[in-house]
Amino acid sequence: MMNEIINNVRSTCVPLPLENVDTDQIIPARFLKAVTKEGFGENLFYDWRYDKDGNPMPSFVLNDPKYSGVILVAGHNFGCGSSREHAAWAIAGYGFRVVVSSFFADIHKQNVLNNGVLPVVVSKSFLAELFATIATDPKMEVEVNLPEQTIANRSTGSVEYFEINTYKKHCLMNGLDDIDYLLANQTKIEEYEKIVDSGQ
Repeated sequence: MMNEIINNVRSTCVPLPLENVDTDQIIPARFLKAVTKEGFGENLFYDWRYDKDGNPMPSFVLNDPKYSGVILVAGHNFGCGSSREHAAWAIAGYGFRVVVSSFFADIHKQNVLNNGVLPVVVSKSFLAELFATIATDPKMEVEVNLPEQTIANRSTGSVEYFEINTYKKHCLMNGLDDIDYLLANQTKIEEYEKIVDSGQ
């Protein structure tokens, strides 16, 4: 199944101003038995979202009706810990299209990219401004322009440029994962193989 295309994302944000959020906090280990991506979104940040009886905890941001949107704004060093891809499945399954942080653990960054979610790395000062603006106005919007590789705080007018691998940018803008990309280039691959086999 192809991923949803990402070009320009404009949305309110869900703030998670915590540093060093690891993949066990994103999706606890007891939920890793499943081998398909379905259903992981409902268990995102499970131990923070629910008490021991399974009741939503009002103090956690995902249970706070003030906050909504497809952009998660997270603290420094997001996605550290184990390399479980299930963490990326949970983020994508919940409905987030973009995650903003000042630093991502490398493997987690690749995992979210592979699952159709855009990780945007910003400066610590820009991240701090986002958290402050969201706290003042939960309905503020952030606009992420993938073709231009910019992120804008629409309340303050602040804009930053972000880096992204050219191949992954192409995949996100066309809704492709790695398999989709190979299939889209199947004809070119077969033509190349014929050239190699013919010894030309």
